[in-house]
Amino acid sequence: MNKSWAVGLVIVLLGLVSTALGGCGQRALLYDVRIQPEQITPNADGVTDVARIEYRLRHSAYVSIFFEDETGQRYYFRQERRRSRSTGRPYRVDFGGVVAVDEVRNAGYVNSRVLRDGAYTFVVEATDDEGYTERVEIPFAVAAADTTLPELKGFSVSHPVFSPNRDGVQDRIKINYQLTKQANVQVYLLDGAGNQYPIVEPQGPLTPVKPGEAGPHTCDYSGGVDEGAKPPPDGTYTVVAQAEDRVGQKVQVTRTLTIADGGVPRATILNLDVDYSHTIIPIGDTLCVTATVENYGDTPVRTTGPAPGTTYTTEQNFNSLEWHQSPGAWRFGLDFDGNPAYPYPFRWALGRPEELEKRIVGGTEFYYLMPGQRVQITGCLDILSAPPRNPTMFYAGLIHEDVWTVNDQAAPQWIYFDEPAAGPWNQRASQTSD
Repeated sequence: MNKSWAVGLVIVLLGLVSTALGGCGQRALLYDVRIQPEQITPNADGVTDVARIEYRLRHSAYVSIFFEDETGQRYYFRQERRRSRSTGRPYRVDFGGVVAVDEVRNAGYVNSRVLRDGAYTFVVEATDDEGYTERVEIPFAVAAADTTLPELKGFSVSHPVFSPNRDGVQDRIKINYQLTKQANVQVYLLDGAGNQYPIVEPQGPLTPVKPGEAGPHTCDYSGGVDEGAKPPPDGTYTVVAQAEDRVGQKVQVTRTLTIADGGVPRATILNLDVDYSHTIIPIGDTLCVTATVENYGDTPVRTTGPAPGTTYTTEQNFNSLEWHQSPGAWRFGLDFDGNPAYPYPFRWALGRPEELEKRIVGGTEFYYLMPGQRVQITGCLDILSAPPRNPTMFYAGLIHEDVWTVNDQAAPQWIYFDEPAAGPWNQRASQTSD
């Protein structure tokens, strides 16, 4: 037997023994470690994109799996994961070239990325409860890797403060970003307890760029209020957008957002009760209606004028008084059957300015009926001419403008109109003048 060959055989046998035995002659903690193939090309082309990792444990331990480059830089795939003793099949996991990182890039964070092309050392390391550690190393290589990150450039949130309550003032936010490559994007609110509130990107035939495609994207978020759902509770949140490409690289961007006065607005004409000053009224007289409106919800209700007590004529409406439609505002309204014009032409604010809470947003004054508050509203109408039908049905409504009429055609009431007619005194006056 050749002497050098015999020495080599002894070294191999000693290596096998040392692999099978742990410290102080004990059996090895970590064994049957493999990675196949030992070179991958992680670019999502379906060819050698993934390597299979296998290992076994004699008893419970904390296991780390990582890769070291030629400079000694360590890239973790798994770090200190608790694993119990192997029974039957070995532990198996597929590695697609993606490792955990913590990098800042273009005002975003890179959470995971593909290893760049090059030579690495694949390492599995196990530490048991006594502090005993074993480590197995295998040469490994990466080639033709797709290392282009799915970035979310220009990420922005339209308002730092958001009040999803359908009052027409900062009711929704727009989230914009430019996606640099095809990826799966998730956008959500994150609270301090780790709860997530998803924000869905709209899609449809008119959407210029489909979700996940490279290009500009916009999420229009109302907190769920538009669907009649309660928004997330008031507080400070993190808006998170995370893009993951087909290889598994993840990039994340964040912004801070505050929700205030969020909620589904709820108000009503109390008991649907409206008091009419007349049921029979002469032409030229004034018809007044009185009702109580209550905000029975948990969010403020915005309103706009004219103030209660304002008197319209039958030839006017809220536009002619220059109190135009205000999307999101609430008003008490009066209408009549057969009205050929705008619905509820006679409208009044839910309270006088001194009864309401004034807020200034962006230099503009807004007035609110607060949760639990009740106000009595009286509005009047000078009858200059009779409507086409006599009698005519009048009714009230509580209008949430550009949203819906909450109490539509409430408290209907027939009103009769007395028109001037010639009497005996008119005839005598005419004869005397002759």
